[in-house]
Amino acid sequence: MKRRDFIVGIGGAAAWPLAARAQQRMPVVGVLSARAPTNLTLYADGLRVGLRALGYIDGVNIRYEFRLSEGNIDRLSEMAEELVRLKVNIIVADLTPSSLAAKKATNTIPIVMAGVADPVGVGLIASLARPGGNVTGTSSMAAILAAKQIEALKEAVPNASRFAALWNPANLAFQTLQLKEAQAAAQSLGVELQLFETRNADEFDPAFAAIEATRTKALAILGDPLFGNNFQKLADLSAKGRLITISADRPFVEAGGLMSYGPNYFDLFRLAASYVDKILKGTKPADLPVEQPTTFEFGLNLKTAKALGIDIPTSILVRATHVIE
Repeated sequence: MKRRDFIVGIGGAAAWPLAARAQQRMPVVGVLSARAPTNLTLYADGLRVGLRALGYIDGVNIRYEFRLSEGNIDRLSEMAEELVRLKVNIIVADLTPSSLAAKKATNTIPIVMAGVADPVGVGLIASLARPGGNVTGTSSMAAILAAKQIEALKEAVPNASRFAALWNPANLAFQTLQLKEAQAAAQSLGVELQLFETRNADEFDPAFAAIEATRTKALAILGDPLFGNNFQKLADLSAKGRLITISADRPFVEAGGLMSYGPNYFDLFRLAASYVDKILKGTKPADLPVEQPTTFEFGLNLKTAKALGIDIPTSILVRATHVIE
């Protein structure tokens, strides 16, 4: 899907007459993300749904400018600066790298985070209750949840003494937070955690070959836009290597992966809409506390479990919120 088609599909703004825009400038929301269009649509629709419920109609009284780096973290700074030059009213930044790029680009345009793992830890805000500055929004707690993913793997394969973890060093700030939690959890469970780097999709095949060479049968795929843009490829490689795999996002399970555990990013985007509404009505970002998710999704693919020849423990079955049978 081309970026222009994506912008039309979600924002509905491409057909808005230029003359009409000149007569009356409607609020413009810039959406900055490292996701690919098809992956972002799964979540960014939450923003549109949330704003529509608050009375904002695409192309009528609000307009969107999407800038998607499609997994290339290095392009986010340039895209953030472009949104600043366009003088958008608000920037909705998806996940940690986009939010950091937006904050670097401007300290005046309000920035609404959508699902940043640890906004205090990476320096985006002063505190959850009092963000300060021009940044607020929603936190996903995704870094902390990396520990829960390791724990779920241990429940699925209790006799395993070694796990593999796939991570992206190009997204260092967020990945470092996740690795810290995952490694602490592995140590507490008496499991050795071996790390395998992938900076782009071309490195997936050699990474999985390296995992297979270690005879490791359990894999944690840490949360990252690169992985989110390639769920099907990762699910296929996991199946080929007969790996018991957990990811941070439910679409991985829908693509054929075994398990997922993480926040509902659609809901986090929908919640971000309320921040956009309040800011457009005059509230300062510094006065809006950051909200965290209260529920999490635990996805499970029983078809994949059967193909792998494993029995899923009852302790996992009863906690699963989305089961594919």
